[in-house]
Amino acid sequence: MTLDIHLTKSSPEQQGMNGLKLQQAFQLVAREIEVGEIPGGVALVGRNNSIVGTYAFGHSIISEETKLKVSEDTIYDCASLTKVIATLPLILQLIDRGELRLRDPISRYFPEFSANGKGEVTVRHVLTHTSGFKAYKDLHSHGWTPDQIKAAVLGESLSDPCGDGYMYSDFNYIILGEIAALLFGMPLDEAARRFVFEPLGMRDTGYRPAAALKPRIAATEFMSGAYRWGEVHDENAWAMGGVSGHAGVFSTAEDVAKYAAMWLNNGKRADGFQVLSGASIAAATRSYTEGKANANRGLGWVLKGDVWDASGDLFSPLSYGHTGFTGTSIWMDPESSVFAVLLTNRVHFGREKSVVRLRDCFHNAVAASVER
Repeated sequence: MTLDIHLTKSSPEQQGMNGLKLQQAFQLVAREIEVGEIPGGVALVGRNNSIVGTYAFGHSIISEETKLKVSEDTIYDCASLTKVIATLPLILQLIDRGELRLRDPISRYFPEFSANGKGEVTVRHVLTHTSGFKAYKDLHSHGWTPDQIKAAVLGESLSDPCGDGYMYSDFNYIILGEIAALLFGMPLDEAARRFVFEPLGMRDTGYRPAAALKPRIAATEFMSGAYRWGEVHDENAWAMGGVSGHAGVFSTAEDVAKYAAMWLNNGKRADGFQVLSGASIAAATRSYTEGKANANRGLGWVLKGDVWDASGDLFSPLSYGHTGFTGTSIWMDPESSVFAVLLTNRVHFGREKSVVRLRDCFHNAVAASVER
């Protein structure tokens, strides 16, 4: 059973932040809703293990039949946040237990993987997107079963020599999800629930949300004659039954904040329970891609200056985070102990809508609200 754990709530001023400036950060999200760039969103900011502000704006679904307002507990399809809030912590826990090494070849766990010149690809390579896999491949339109999709990924050829470059690819985290399931001896969604979500009290987080939760879930894109609503948006994850290492997790802003606070608390819950070791936290947040063009990657995390960096201009060089295609993000700054969560369903209005500039501006305004 998931623990009833909540982050404390305090005023911005109690945590050394300017409340009026923080309101300006939230109004940036409201403005994007007003101009029709996103239908709605939930923004949350915290510091020192406390939430200093949560604001819900707009609508979670806008259709001819249904129009529902966003609330603070609206559940969002996290898309690629799955990589860092489900798959990454499981892999780090396995390293903490001594059951896995960064330099272990993937073929140690899946011997068939070594075909097509992939014998040198290691756990570190897939964690840091330096494996050499191509960015994307359609795995969903062939009518394959989940097992056939997994086999196709393990058999895929590299598009570049392993370790030479940097290419963000879902293949890497599909593979990591399979390693986690294998070594934990249970399906990936069950392992994430038991070892990450439940210990952190992330009550509304998981794969394949129950049908009863649908009114609380933000719908994503209009696809095949209907909005994706309560089912994963990512086509490849959908074809895999909704559970994958690269996408599929649904969550709320407060649950994601619990996860962020744990990282800034050296791997501990507020009560001191250790979810990840301090050594793993340190290892995951240092760079493994020096010398590679446009790259600054930790284990899973996007670091300052990476091509996918969404931290803005004012978060410190130590900041790290990740984004999701549906319009989600999580960002942490160890220097100021600030964490920021932004959950939107920007694809609800079509894939051409963007929150790239909003993320940067939101994080700038959050950083500027810190006074001491």
